[in-house]
Amino acid sequence: MDGAGQTGSRAPTVARLRHALGGAAWLGVVDERLGAGLDGLVRAHHRRRLSRLGWARVLQGDGDDSTDAGERPHPSNSSTSTGVAHPVRQGNAVRVHVDGDDALAAIAKSIAGAKSFVHIAGWFASPDFRLTREPEAPALRDLLADVAQRAEVRLLLWGGPPLPLFKPTRSMVEQACAGFSERSNVRCVLDRRERTMHCHHEKLVIVDGELAFVGGIDLTDLAGDRRDSPLHLPNRPLGWHDAATELRGPIVADVAEHFAQRWREAAGEDLPTAAAAPPAAGRTAVQLARTVPERTYRFAPRGDFSILEQYLNALRSAESLVYLENQFLWSTEVVDVLARKLRRPPTEDFRVLLVLPERPNNGADTSRGQLGRLLDADDGHRRVLATTVSALADHMISPVRVYVHAKVGIVDDAWLTIGSANLNEHSLFNDTEVNVVVNDSALARATRLRLWSEHLQRPEDQIAGEPARVIDELWRPIAEEQARREQSGEPRTHRLTLLPNVSRHAERLQGPLRGLLVDG
Repeated sequence: MDGAGQTGSRAPTVARLRHALGGAAWLGVVDERLGAGLDGLVRAHHRRRLSRLGWARVLQGDGDDSTDAGERPHPSNSSTSTGVAHPVRQGNAVRVHVDGDDALAAIAKSIAGAKSFVHIAGWFASPDFRLTREPEAPALRDLLADVAQRAEVRLLLWGGPPLPLFKPTRSMVEQACAGFSERSNVRCVLDRRERTMHCHHEKLVIVDGELAFVGGIDLTDLAGDRRDSPLHLPNRPLGWHDAATELRGPIVADVAEHFAQRWREAAGEDLPTAAAAPPAAGRTAVQLARTVPERTYRFAPRGDFSILEQYLNALRSAESLVYLENQFLWSTEVVDVLARKLRRPPTEDFRVLLVLPERPNNGADTSRGQLGRLLDADDGHRRVLATTVSALADHMISPVRVYVHAKVGIVDDAWLTIGSANLNEHSLFNDTEVNVVVNDSALARATRLRLWSEHLQRPEDQIAGEPARVIDELWRPIAEEQARREQSGEPRTHRLTLLPNVSRHAERLQGPLRGLLVDG
C-alpha cells in the first residue's frame, strides 16, 4: 500500500512492549537479540519460499560473508531467473521526472494528446484530482472522459483492503471507480487479486503504445499532495518528494503487456498484443522489473521477484556508492547486503547515502532498527549516512515536513532504478510492483546530480566531484549542523538534516517482526 497504508498497524510496536514492561533497560538487549533472531527467521522463510517457486538464485550467496562483490555480474548484465523475466531492451529514450509538479504535467499533456488508448494502473486515483495547478486544469475524471470520446480509456485500480483498517477503503475505491465511469466511456475495473492484506501498488500510464510513465507517483492527493516541486515551499500541510520515468521505445511494449496481462484477468478482456517499437528512440538500455506474488495471476503462477533480484545484484556488485531514496528501508535482505558491504568495504571511498522520510505516513517506523544494523556494521567509519528533508522558505526551515515517497536506487553511477517498489517485504515479495532498471551511466549520474542539487541546495557544477568527497564535505556537515541546531533550539537554515532517532541502539525488533508477519 501507499502513503497511509503500506505497512498499516499489523504488528505490535516495540514502544508498546517497552511501556508494558516499565521501560526496563534490559529490554534493549532483549530487543536486539530478538530482532537478530527474527531477521534469521525472515531470511529462512524467504529462502524456502523462493526456492519452492524456482527463484532460489535471487538469494544465492546472501548470508555468507565470504561472498565477494567481484564474483557477482555487473548489475547491467544481470537477468532474472524464471520464464516471466523481461529482456533488456535497447534503443530507448528515458526522461526522469523529479517531483510531481514536473511529472504530473507531463502525464496530463500526454493523456490529453492520446489518439488510440490510455491505460492507467494505480494503487488509487481520485476523480477530482487535478494533475496541475493551472486554474483551467480539468479534474482527472473530466480529462479522461474527454479523451474517452475518441480513444479507449482503461483504469485498473486496487480493490482496497478486505477490512477498513487503512485507506483507501473498499467503499472509497468503489466510489472513485464509479466517479470515473459514470456518464463517460471510461472503463474502470477494480482488481482484488492480491495476497491477503497486500495491494496492487504499481503506478503506470501507457499512451497509444508509444509512451509510458513508470514511477512512484499516484494520481491522487490521498495522504498528501503530489503536486510539489523541487523548491518544496511550505505552502501546503505536507511537502512531497517523488520521481517517475517517461519512456519511449521498445520498453513501452513490456509495460503495455504487463498492463494487458493484469487487465485480462481482472476485466476478462483480451487486449491486442503490444508491438515493440524499433530500437531507435534513444540510446538507453532499459529492463522492466516486477514484483508479482505467486498464485495471484495465471500469467505468473510462480510469481515474479525480479525487482528484488535487480536490487540485490546491484548492491552486491557496488564498488563506490549506494544511493537510495525510499519511503521505507526494512528489507532484511537489502540491509544484509549493505551491512556486509560496510563491514568489508570494497574501496576506501565506499559510501552508503540514504534519503528517507522523517516518519512514514502510517505513524509506524520500522526502518530505524535496520539503520541501527548498518551503523553497527560501519563501526564508526562514517561510510553510511541517513538523512531527511524539510520545506524551506526565505532561507529558514518551516515546520512543514517533506514526505520522501520516491523509490530511487543508484549504484556506482552505473545502475539506476525508479518505480513503485519500497524496500520492504510488501514491495519485494507481496504487492504487485513495477520498476524500470536503466543501464546508462550518463543518465544515472545526471539523475543523481539533479537529486543532490535539490537536497543540497547547490547548482550541479558545485557537487560534480567524487561522490565520497561530496558526501563527506557537504552532505554530512550540513545534515549534522542542522540536527545540532534543531536539538539546541536554534532555527534551522537548510532543508537537509540527519534522520532523527537513528543510533546503533535503535529498536531492532519492529522491522523483522513486521517482515515475518506481513509475509505470511
